[in-house]
This record gives sequence, C-alpha cells and structure tokens, in this order.
Amino acid sequence: MFEVLSAYWPHILAVLSITMGAVAAVHAAMTKREVRSAIGWVGVIVLSPLLGALIYAVVGVNRIRRKSLISRRALHLDELWRTLSHYGVSREAVDNHFGSRMAGLKTLGDRVAKHALSSGNRIDMLSSGAETYAAFCEAIDAAERSIILETYIFDRDAAGLRVADRLIAAHKRGVTVRVLIDAVGARYSVPSIIGYLVDAGVSVATFNGKVIMGLRLPYANLRTHRKILVADGAVAFLGGMNIRAAFEGDEAARDTHFRLTGPVVADIFAVAAEDWHFETGEILTGADWGVAPFAAEPGTPSFVRTVVSGPDTNLETNHKIMMGAFSVAEKSIRIMSPYFLPDNILLGALATAARRGVTVDIVIPAQNNLAIVSHAMAAQFDQILKDGSRIFRAQGPFDHSKLMTVDGQWSFIGSSNLDSRSLRLNFEIDLEVFDADFARTIEARIDASLEGAEPVTQEELRRRPFVYRLFDRFLWLGSPYL
Repeated sequence: MFEVLSAYWPHILAVLSITMGAVAAVHAAMTKREVRSAIGWVGVIVLSPLLGALIYAVVGVNRIRRKSLISRRALHLDELWRTLSHYGVSREAVDNHFGSRMAGLKTLGDRVAKHALSSGNRIDMLSSGAETYAAFCEAIDAAERSIILETYIFDRDAAGLRVADRLIAAHKRGVTVRVLIDAVGARYSVPSIIGYLVDAGVSVATFNGKVIMGLRLPYANLRTHRKILVADGAVAFLGGMNIRAAFEGDEAARDTHFRLTGPVVADIFAVAAEDWHFETGEILTGADWGVAPFAAEPGTPSFVRTVVSGPDTNLETNHKIMMGAFSVAEKSIRIMSPYFLPDNILLGALATAARRGVTVDIVIPAQNNLAIVSHAMAAQFDQILKDGSRIFRAQGPFDHSKLMTVDGQWSFIGSSNLDSRSLRLNFEIDLEVFDADFARTIEARIDASLEGAEPVTQEELRRRPFVYRLFDRFLWLGSPYL
C-alpha cells in the first residue's frame, strides 16, 4: 500500500482536488443566495485546490438542518394554548394603538416569525452588568422548580462564579437546572466554567460542540449568540449581556439587558428548550418546566413578539423584521450597535428612509473592543453619511448594547448585532415591542450615550491618510465573517 501511495500520490491528490473542488463549487453555486457570495466562494475553491474546499466546508456552509426541532406542542404546553390565545394581538388592536403603518409591520412579523405578538407583558430594563447579574441571582435564588440558562460567553471569573454558585445552590436544593453554553464562547476563559458546574452536578451542554466527533464540521462557524435565562417559567431575561466580570465596575464595559414577565416568557422558554433538545436530545417536560400563570390582563401593553433568527429555518428573520421597520418609519430611526456592519440591503433601506425625511441616527462606541471590526465599520461611514444618516461615536467605556426604535413607538432589542454574523450565521433571539412608553425608555438610554458623543463627519473621514482608508477597506472585505 505504501509503495502504491508513493508512486501514485500526485494522481490521488489530483483526483481528490478535482472531486472535492467540484462538489464544493456546485454546493456554493446551488445554495448561496447572493451572486457575489457564490462567485467569491467558487473562486476560492478553484484557485486554492483542496485548501479552498476545506475552508468552504468549515466556514462556507451556513445552514443547519435541525431534524428534531420541537414545538410548544412537543413541550406539552398544550394546556397553555387556550390561555395564550387570549393574549394574542390583532391587527386592528395595533392599528388602534399605533396606526396603520405599525399594523402593517405587525402583519409582516406574523408572516416571517414563528411566534405570535402577545399582550400583557412587562419589560424592565437593566442598564449595567451589576444590575443584571444581581437580578439573575435574585431570580435563581427564588426559583423553586426549574432554571434554564443559554448564553454565548460564561466566564470563570468573579461574575461568572457568582452566578455559577447560585446555579449550583439551586441544583442542590432540588431545582432542575440546565445550562447551555456556546462551544466557542465557553473557551473565552481558561479553565472553562463548564467543569466547575459539571463537578457540582449541574447539567451542562455546549452548543455545536461536537464539530468533529459529532460530524458537524460544516457547521463549526455557527454559534448560539442567544442570552436567555428563564426561572420557573415565570420570569425571563434576554438581551446582549454575556456573563463576565468585564461588565462590572465603574469603568467596566456597558450593556443593556431586560427582565420580562407575561406570555412572552413561554416563547422565550420554548426557544431555549429547542436549543437544549437539539444539543442533548432531552425534551424539557413535566411539572418542573410548566409556565407560570400570567398576572396581566389580556389586551394591555406591552405588545411583544419573540423574533428567533439563525442559519436554519429561521434564516434572516431579524433582517426581514428590521427591513420592514425601516420601510414604515416616518419620523425617526434610532440605532445603537457595537458592531455596525449591515449589508447593502439594510444600508439601502436606511438611505431610502433618510431621503424620505426620516431622521436616522446611528450610535457606535468610540472605543471598540474589536479593533478589526472598528476599522471595517469606518469603511462604510462615508457612504452612510452621503445618504443622509447621522453617525455618533459614544465616549466612555465600550458599550455592547443593541437597541433600536422607530418613530418612538416600536423597539427592537435582544442579542443581534447589525453585522453579517448576527444576521446570517449566529443563532439569535430578539424582541419587537409595540409600546410608546417602552420606546421612550430605550430612547432615553440612547440619549444618555449621546451626551458628549462626537458626530462623524465626511470632512473628518476625508482628512484621514489614504493608507488608513485603504486599510479600513481591506478589513471591510472580510466583514461577512468578522
């Protein structure tokens, strides 16, 4: 055998290269939604024999076909069905409260999202790591039946250990605890928090962690970016906050998270339960996982919908919802994002809104935690300003918040950044909220970040040396995978 390989290895290599390249190129041509993406991948595959096909296999296949996705019905939430139906929101109700444009946006959500718009919800904003982790610990300590936590990063530092110790204590007093951490995010700290929890008997899984042994190599680039905590099916937490000490202290990085009660908790729980089932095969049923009764009356604000996005059957749901919101805007679009790298479709929608007379304000951090992303973002600024939008650099510590409002009536909050990774590669969870009072709360948070902020101007951008601008554009070329 060795002699055969020694004599014919060039021929074998050539056959492998042609076969793998052909399969990869055909797959790219048949599955990519954009012409430029398909052409780019075919070029990489053809010009880099073997290596190009391997790169495509790891980072170019962006769709997981989850064969066993479960629904509320599989979670035995049937008994909740009739109750939940009373909290449904009609198009007429949205029209009466917010006008016909927002009613149209509600209809869009009905058609592209899997979760219904529900009434009778309450949302409380948590504007710092200290406030968020304290609320986590309070909910965990109060839990009597069950806790499920899903997150991207869960560091083994002071903040992470404090939350982990509360989870361990809950497990020891008989609460059913499940923790799902992204396989990439779990490696942000060494040693990982996973061993700490497992040693104490807590059930922990890593999302998409078996990329080699589990034959998920084509999906190694796909991550859960969701941040969910649900306790006793009664209270849920959702937003942009990872669990790490970097978000605590006076000079710490900033972020915004949310505490929720009401019917939307059932939807948030169902998302986390689906992800847990996908990774472990366990269906979370029984008395421990029941959803608590709702306190608010049907028909009362906030009107909230869970928006689930990811490289599966929910591909680009967040993208579609935002496109709809930009299209109906009449007065204002306000965006706060740490990583503002939207595609040309979203940029075109923002430009069209600005040309219609809508005030479009985009707030980004002056100091970004990812220098590469900061440079790639700067490559788009000139065109954004030309099209009529305004960009502000918020001073102070890095702000990881993802906030959006339209016309002071509609808000979009959650885990999604405005970049290709969040819009096409990551598993994300967001909320669209029809509530003027809540929108004012979000806008007040944005206004606070604007105090002392520096506007980005075209003159400033053009004064930058050519080599810096060229460097920005070079990094911008890699924005789909930053």
